[in-house]
Amino acid sequence: MAYEVTATRRRPQDFDSLAGQEFVASTLKNAIQSGKIAHAYLFSGPRGCGKTSSARILAKALNCQQGPVAQPCGQCPACQEITRGASMDVIEIDGASNTSVNDIRQIKDEVLFPPNSCRYKIYIIDEVHMLSTSAFNALLKTIEEPPPYVIFIFATTELHKVPATIKSRCQQFHFRLVAVEQLKELLAQAAAEIGLQAEDEALYWIAREATGSVRDAYTLFDQVASFSAGHITFEKIRETLGLVGLDTMNQLFETCVAANTASALEQLDSLLQSGVSIEQFITDCSNYIRSLLLIKSGITRESLLGQSPERYSPQVLAQWSVAQLERALSLFLSLYRDIRYSTSPRYEVDLAISRLCGISSFVSPQEVFQAMESVRQLLGGASASAKPQNPSSVSQGQPVSQGRPNPFANGGAVPPEHRHPTSDFGGTMVSRPKPVPSPVSPQPVGAASTTAVPLVKPVENFSPPPAAAISQSPVAALSGGMSIPHDKLKEKLVEELSLSHASTASVLLSSQWKFDENQLNIIAGNTFALTQLQKDKSLVVDLLQQFSGGSLQVDFQLRQQQQKSVAEEAQSNQVDILCKVFKGTVVGES
Repeated sequence: MAYEVTATRRRPQDFDSLAGQEFVASTLKNAIQSGKIAHAYLFSGPRGCGKTSSARILAKALNCQQGPVAQPCGQCPACQEITRGASMDVIEIDGASNTSVNDIRQIKDEVLFPPNSCRYKIYIIDEVHMLSTSAFNALLKTIEEPPPYVIFIFATTELHKVPATIKSRCQQFHFRLVAVEQLKELLAQAAAEIGLQAEDEALYWIAREATGSVRDAYTLFDQVASFSAGHITFEKIRETLGLVGLDTMNQLFETCVAANTASALEQLDSLLQSGVSIEQFITDCSNYIRSLLLIKSGITRESLLGQSPERYSPQVLAQWSVAQLERALSLFLSLYRDIRYSTSPRYEVDLAISRLCGISSFVSPQEVFQAMESVRQLLGGASASAKPQNPSSVSQGQPVSQGRPNPFANGGAVPPEHRHPTSDFGGTMVSRPKPVPSPVSPQPVGAASTTAVPLVKPVENFSPPPAAAISQSPVAALSGGMSIPHDKLKEKLVEELSLSHASTASVLLSSQWKFDENQLNIIAGNTFALTQLQKDKSLVVDLLQQFSGGSLQVDFQLRQQQQKSVAEEAQSNQVDILCKVFKGTVVGES
């Protein structure tokens, strides 16, 4: 007998042999068994999924001498004639070559005559979407009210091109793509029938290349079997069809992970010189990166990856994140579209490999947003997160400098242990600006301070005095009850507060002092300085009275020429912070 291709030899002859179309098969079998046979059917779906085969099986089930029966015998003359395509009552029409109204008029004339030897006269019109609009309109009346012995079966791969008037007169069945595992089993059975040995890896590759079409899988299987010499292996497929092997892909991508551009370009040149086409190389790279993405997502099915998960490079999986793999896959998908219009596809591939070597430094927009949020929180304020501490803790033997490190040490740089993990890719870190103060009402003299302990600079070889040497009053502990001249008060007060209240000491150092007999007016330079002094007013007043012998009256004032509202000062500070962060300048005010 003449050679018969696998797709024709293994064409399904009953509903149970339909691969991946269980819904269609069960529905048609139940309709035949219950006698609810429609006068028109519309089969739609991708190529090579069994639409025409299902139409022939339905024709045999309806015209079988034992039926209508859900399982045709295949032995009666009617079944054998339909199988050979020689039945006079089952007419197959190619819709692509019979598109005119005249062809439909011939069908309308033929349906007036009953079938010759079968129970039903069945018209199978393949690629029905190719009919013209006039032909569809001429067929409407015949489809809607045909003779009881006529059945129409339409098959199409483009359902959207079939008019709604035709769809509404037919029972519609949509055929689906076949799963890779099921295609692999069909290929294994086909290989066993002809005595071929086939590796699972090779069969999985053929099944994946078929993209769900049974006919495409059988056609590719025949091609591979013709050069495999009785044993189908993936290595033979790779060498014959010019594919890039997994080991070669692992080696190339490990070089790209190491950012060795020169070596990666040399490996690319070796691949292309060996006969691998640029299009095939891009396709293999896309499949490889897709498999890595699936593995990173926890998917390890061999039928979906095409290879065992253990065969993929652990170095690439460890070094590249999901965002970087998505970036790499997008790069190759765009490359495949661009090479069609490129003056030199080879240059495009070289550029893609060069960019792939730098993908390790790619930062996704989500990571940039997280870094900006971290920087914003870093700039936003340590003052809000500072916990209040009572100065009376000094009497318990605890130094006031104990706790937080000074963020302004080392020139304002953030210590390494407090840096955000993504802070190094963007250059130098920005030092934290002072927080904008909120208005605070002045406290009465002698009131207990409940302010937060500010961040202070650590002092070398500092040890707190013993608890026994500290009295119940913190002021008494800091001073010796001496009377200091007025011109020395400022220096002494700043010295005493430099350790425990560094911010207040800094404000006092930059303020102006005016004495009027026993009255001291401390003039602050701005609203922030005045607010800081008022927060520690009780402590400052007690110290000054201790140093001066108890006869000095203290008052805090704001410098008149710079007196602004608290809201204006806060807004000015916010503008300064924005200018520093975004490196901008104020060009005008509205």
